Amino acid sequence: MAFGDVTILDWRGPLIYIYFLNSVITTLAVIAGVLTTSVLAAYALTHINLPGRDFFFLAILATIMIPNDLTLVPKVVMMFQWGWYNTYAALIVPFLVSVFGIFLLRQFFLTLPRELEDAAKIDGCSRLTFFRLVLLPLSKPALAAVGIFTFLHNWNSYLWPLIVTSTTSMRTLPVGLRFFVAQEGATQWTLLMAASVFVMAPVLLVFLLAQRYFIEGVSITGLKG
Repeated sequence: MAFGDVTILDWRGPLIYIYFLNSVITTLAVIAGVLTTSVLAAYALTHINLPGRDFFFLAILATIMIPNDLTLVPKVVMMFQWGWYNTYAALIVPFLVSVFGIFLLRQFFLTLPRELEDAAKIDGCSRLTFFRLVLLPLSKPALAAVGIFTFLHNWNSYLWPLIVTSTTSMRTLPVGLRFFVAQEGATQWTLLMAASVFVMAPVLLVFLLAQRYFIEGVSITGLKG
């Protein structure tokens, strides 16, 4: 019994593993990109005396007010123009920067004593050494919180992967789950529920493994600044 180009048997065969692999690849790549860009931007906004630093932070923060639906069509057009449609680049690159991640890490960095950096300079540490050996180890809870939020957002993303993919080989789990529902006739709910548990299980596993860091990161990240 087929629903579009997906059959029920595909969900008990290799196709569900293709969806799972696509979700894992895109989610891990986005998490790595978000953590990298967020921590570097937050460091620049808190530890480097840049002209207009506060203005740039407010400008970055103001982008949160722009509705995602407003930028959806321009982003899709860009994917076609750049030849990224139905590729991993379309699923990954637009989400490598997170305003929320920058905000959360900036607020966390502001809670750390500035004397740490002064002491590191006295000991002869460069900015890079201080960032790598002092700041990053202290930021594990905040980084875990950003990583979990990013994971949840991208693992459950549905609309964007649905729009920028056209073949089963590039679809992610949420999109594949939607094609698993019958368009006409009866849906086999037993198989659908089993597939839903398969989609939900990694989310529960990640939260259970990282909940200590997540709660600690949220609790110690104040609104200073």
